[in-house]
Amino acid sequence: MSLTDLKRRKKKSHQDCISVDDFIEDANSYAFGKPSAVSRNRKKLVQAQSNGLDKHSTKIFKHATFSLTEDAITVLDDLATQSKIAKSRLIRILIHDFFDRCDVEQEQIIGKGED
Repeated sequence: MSLTDLKRRKKKSHQDCISVDDFIEDANSYAFGKPSAVSRNRKKLVQAQSNGLDKHSTKIFKHATFSLTEDAITVLDDLATQSKIAKSRLIRILIHDFFDRCDVEQEQIIGKGED
């Protein structure tokens, strides 16, 4: 072993984590020859951090497994295709929409699902 092996090496730069949706959007942009959406998001993140706002760090996604009927999967596929929104994001939107409704509306929706 030589003395050069004992030298302190420069640490690799830390790469920022990006969401799955941003990764997919950036891959699509790359495939169509468009500028990277991730670099624009990083600029926004740096600006937000300098202002004291870090909205991206509050988004923590966790893998979940759900059982859906074939009909529900078909409807979800159709919604995703029509709206051009990822299925996981659509599910998050629907969850928040259901949560924001009053108790009576929630019970009506739950009652319809039991048929």
